Amino acid sequence: MAEILLTIFFISVLLFFLGSGVWVAISMIGVSSIGMMLFTTRPVGDAMATTIWGASSSWTLTALPLFVWMGEILFRTKLSENLFEGLSPWMQKLPGGLIHVNVVGCALFAAISGSSAATVATVGKMSIPELRKRNYPEKILLGSLAGSGTLGLLIPPSIILIIYGVTVQESIAKLFVAGIIPGIMIALIFMGYVIIWSLCNKKEMPSIINQYSFIDKIKKSGQLIPVIILILSVIGSIYTGIATATEAASLGVVGALILSYFQKSLSWSNFKSSLLGATKTSCMISFILAGSAFLSLAMGFTGLPRNLALWINSLELSPYILIFVLMLFYIVLGMFLDGISAVVLTMAIIEPMIRQAGFDMIWFGIFLVVVVEMAQITPPVGFNLFVLQGMAKKDMGFIARSAFPLFLLMIFATIILIIFPEIVMWLPEQMIQKIN
Repeated sequence: MAEILLTIFFISVLLFFLGSGVWVAISMIGVSSIGMMLFTTRPVGDAMATTIWGASSSWTLTALPLFVWMGEILFRTKLSENLFEGLSPWMQKLPGGLIHVNVVGCALFAAISGSSAATVATVGKMSIPELRKRNYPEKILLGSLAGSGTLGLLIPPSIILIIYGVTVQESIAKLFVAGIIPGIMIALIFMGYVIIWSLCNKKEMPSIINQYSFIDKIKKSGQLIPVIILILSVIGSIYTGIATATEAASLGVVGALILSYFQKSLSWSNFKSSLLGATKTSCMISFILAGSAFLSLAMGFTGLPRNLALWINSLELSPYILIFVLMLFYIVLGMFLDGISAVVLTMAIIEPMIRQAGFDMIWFGIFLVVVVEMAQITPPVGFNLFVLQGMAKKDMGFIARSAFPLFLLMIFATIILIIFPEIVMWLPEQMIQKIN
């Protein structure tokens, strides 16, 4: 009972800070300070200083700003145009036509971005006006884009997987590799939905206008080849053990700069704005991680995570029920917090439960990211919905309703991952064998 009351206390104080408009990182530091002053005898200032320094000086974290910068560089190139022009000849004859460009384009950009909002913005920048010009239905156009944009969190290099790996002290490389097959699976599920929807709504779908020969398709896709080579180089170097996540990120930044230079989009102003954008994002995330580390310490001193884990263990919940409860918890939490904040705020309490239940932390990381992905398309704080609202000039409710079927499909994908954990674990296991 004491654990429940303590949990309610911490959550109440945290919600008070967040509701007052205080930054997430400062809210976590505030809650931690109050908790340590009330329930421990350890000096708050000393504990805060040493913990924040230890959390921010991790070598693993160096991959974070590099991957963010890589995405920022490519965001300012002609990549959105190249994605549409390169993919449309191959996709137009499929049932659903050019709507598939949204799904495949998001999957490709996700492999160089790591951000859900950036993925939606980049692909949508070109696809929304082009698909509207061809009279594609707004519902499937915006719904597929909102849903597919969430792949930016899962397909490596994923910013949120780096944060999760640092928080629970798991291999970033393994997490990256583990996200590949689930990411492809979800993309295929989305494409299947587009096909079924278009077959059920044939009258609303426009007819194919352009005809391309195989040679024409290859020529149109020429601009995408360097991007695909960059993706394969980054992911391949991690998978084969040639490079660590940080080294692969450095390779990605150099490749992005070279690609940008040859596309004649590497101006001095673009270079500065990409560097500034990466700096702002990285500082924000690092500040949240510092707050999270202090919160974890405060929780540890109060004994809350251990006692809560023991209490949950005493309930004798089956692992599947525990996972189901956590899935609902993160879906609700994601309605009010962004994905990064949701992960770092809760891992101090959730991690002991998961380890106690016997789940692999690599598998749980992918499960968590897929569940957090759902939060990107759920109101009132669905980042993808906000991005699309600004780009498409449509009502938030309409976009949310359009994305709802894809939300259900992501629940379906999560159930598949729970039933068949091998989908997540197969590639990391192969990577370990390959390295050994």
